Amino acid sequence: MDVPFWLWAAVLGLILFMLAVDLIAHRRAHVVGVREAAVWTAVWVSLGLAFGGVVWWMYGPTAGGEYFAGYLIEKSLAVDNVFVFALIFGYFAVPRMYQHRVLFYGVLGALVFRAIFIAGGAALIDRFHWVLYVFGAILLYSGWRMLRHRNHEMDLSANPVLRLARRLIPTTEEYDGQKFWVRRAGRWVATPLFMVLVLVETSDIIFAVDSIPAIFAITQEPFLVFTSNAFAILGLRAMYFLLADLMHRFVYLKAGLAAILILVGVKMLLIDIWKVPIAVSLAAIAACLIVAVTASLHATRPTRTGSR
Repeated sequence: MDVPFWLWAAVLGLILFMLAVDLIAHRRAHVVGVREAAVWTAVWVSLGLAFGGVVWWMYGPTAGGEYFAGYLIEKSLAVDNVFVFALIFGYFAVPRMYQHRVLFYGVLGALVFRAIFIAGGAALIDRFHWVLYVFGAILLYSGWRMLRHRNHEMDLSANPVLRLARRLIPTTEEYDGQKFWVRRAGRWVATPLFMVLVLVETSDIIFAVDSIPAIFAITQEPFLVFTSNAFAILGLRAMYFLLADLMHRFVYLKAGLAAILILVGVKMLLIDIWKVPIAVSLAAIAACLIVAVTASLHATRPTRTGSR
């Protein structure tokens, strides 16, 4: 797949432009309501799907299918991020009006870190083919771990990154608007919002350990891996505000995500024996997600009380 420099530049320019639009639209701290989140979610999803259409038109159905499969995997795993973000914001009692700012910089950091991981992963695969089997094993382990601990609650008070950051960085006890740093007694100190950002960035890096190998299982083309990852992540903020209050209903989602990781892990381990058609991969990923969401909503549907 020959990707010219101008196309890379155009994609990066589009991403930066959309981030600037999002930052300007949310420059003032306010509570993001469900309606606003739904509109932004529609914008980000439309943008991601439209870009997939461009890939399909320029490079054919195989490349287009690989992009959409990678996009769907990342979008699915991003829902798991929403669980963690809700837990972090709840633990720190972050006012809803300040949450978007944290997520904006969290997504910005995630794009940078994942670009680095993708470049490193692509270089390793190009030089050492056996790395694909390592990625496959990581995905199988991650899927098994997610399935086994799907009902496990995280204990943020014992988080080693948070404990280390609190030891090394002087922090205030109270929030100061949307500021990450404030000046106190002649020195700069972090606000609790900065500690929240540290945990958000850390969780993004941890999730990348699953999502990047999962997309490499679909395609080893760096352009498709990066763009499918980037366009899915761009809508993470809006997805959080849209789904945060509904996360208690997705009781089987982690099981569905675990199944996706296991399936793509097996696909990667079989890569030199049987190359699974992209249409089959896309259908299997979609089926896991649909079954998990449908079963969750059915199991947690409101029950009628009383009768006439």
